[in-house]
Amino acid sequence: MPLGQPAVVGEMAAGLMLGPSCLGWLMPRVSAALFAPATLPALNALSQFGLVLFMFLVGLRLDSPHLDARKRVAIVTSATSIVVPFVFGAVLAVAMHGRLAPPGVGRWPFALFIGTAMSITAFPVLARILVDHGLLTTAVGVVAIACAAFDDVTGWMILSGITALVRATDARAFLVRVVLFTGYLGAMVAIVRPALRWYARRRGPRFDGSGEALAIGLIAMTVSAATTQLLGVHALFGAFFAGLMMPREAGVERVFARRIEPVTVTLLLPLFFAFTGLRTSVQLIDSAALWRDAALILAVAILGKGGSSLLAARAMGLTWREASALGVLLNTRGLIELVVLNIGLELGILSPVVFSMLVLMALITTLMTSPLIARLLDRPGYAG
Repeated sequence: MPLGQPAVVGEMAAGLMLGPSCLGWLMPRVSAALFAPATLPALNALSQFGLVLFMFLVGLRLDSPHLDARKRVAIVTSATSIVVPFVFGAVLAVAMHGRLAPPGVGRWPFALFIGTAMSITAFPVLARILVDHGLLTTAVGVVAIACAAFDDVTGWMILSGITALVRATDARAFLVRVVLFTGYLGAMVAIVRPALRWYARRRGPRFDGSGEALAIGLIAMTVSAATTQLLGVHALFGAFFAGLMMPREAGVERVFARRIEPVTVTLLLPLFFAFTGLRTSVQLIDSAALWRDAALILAVAILGKGGSSLLAARAMGLTWREASALGVLLNTRGLIELVVLNIGLELGILSPVVFSMLVLMALITTLMTSPLIARLLDRPGYAG
């Protein structure tokens, strides 16, 4: 943080250094002692539990004022910042499929997943950067938060569809899952959300920010996550969507931020970074051709996301400086990108080589955000 970076950059870097890219390469015996194979399932289980809690918190914080403010600019910029990098990433993936896709993975699942990974914006990291630079209430900050919110919802919807597609055994099974998933979404919006609001109003002050709100939130999160997992969509989407459905006026976010977030951020998420680092090996990128592929992925990610956001924002009336800042902000990927990439690796869509390339891309695009924002808008960094 004294170097002008959000804490997540250091956490991501530390996770990489704990894995075969650094510690496992320099001190393999120490690495093997710290991360014995028998302990990895427990490490993964704890990190997944932390991710479920974290995604619920992300959903809780996508509040309507951020989504409603400067809606027209946000919708156009957000749509552009999803569609363009998605198409760029999919085209790149089709070109790279023959030499980088795992055996047995079809062209379309690989292309769709890479496109999704290219279009992700890290909403929580972006919000932290805006707060630390004093930009949250500015025109750029309001549009950036709104765009990131739309991007998160859209990105997770796309990812849920891809997950259902990959896990389906045939076209009929896929259609059944789509119907069931649509029913789940309808039930959450039409039944669960009004029921939660009714219950919160009925309980009144006794519910507001209380242990009861915490219990109801955890139950809703767990049931929703288990439901999406059973439907063939990842449990993280269920947790995220449950957060979206929680009543905003009931102080649920406040009680989770006070009681759950500290444990999640300081204990469980670092386990996720460590586990991601154990899956990432820069040594796998062991030829000039693979490094060219990694550089191409990075270039397409930056130009597709940042460049398209810049041009869309400029076309909607922002100044060149504001549009450039917005492009830089929406190019932030951070933790959410790592979550998506781990899902891709778990599903077998990504090979360890491509996974390592995309993890490096996520780290670099997050690393470059704060210095560029400080330069573009003459804002102090984290060190003040």
